[in-house]
Amino acid sequence: MGKIIQKRTDYISWDEYFMGVAKLASLRSKDPNSQVGACIVDQDNKILSMGYNGLPRGCSDDEFPWAREGNSLETKYAYVTHSELNAILNYRGGSLENCKIYVTLFPCNECAKAIIQSGIKTVIFGENKYDGTPSVEASKRLMNAAGVRYYQYQPTGKTLEINV
Repeated sequence: MGKIIQKRTDYISWDEYFMGVAKLASLRSKDPNSQVGACIVDQDNKILSMGYNGLPRGCSDDEFPWAREGNSLETKYAYVTHSELNAILNYRGGSLENCKIYVTLFPCNECAKAIIQSGIKTVIFGENKYDGTPSVEASKRLMNAAGVRYYQYQPTGKTLEINV
């Protein structure tokens, strides 16, 4: 009789996989200060959509500002779409009801509204570097009121390397 082969035990978890996809998506961002990625997953752990913070389709990354301070029309804030909204808008398959979104940064209040309206029920976030700000506090209030669960991803410390 042949040797019994056991399955691998060092494979990554679903959370590691989807947060890894969100982090990989963030590397597409042209923003020199903040690179944020998002990955939307259905109840069967199938990836439905991804997004990153950047300018809307058809708007040149070279013609719009990336500054964080100054006249509001000369900063990125009037032009850049956040990763969560991009992921929601990129989805062309129908409903996102009861889905999860993995995002590398806690959602702002505007993205929280889009998450709620799209039917997403769980937010798994990486960093929360703006915790305590009005935007994050409003986001928490909105998600709590709408029954959207959110929790912080707990890094496992694994290092994964992808050569492209």
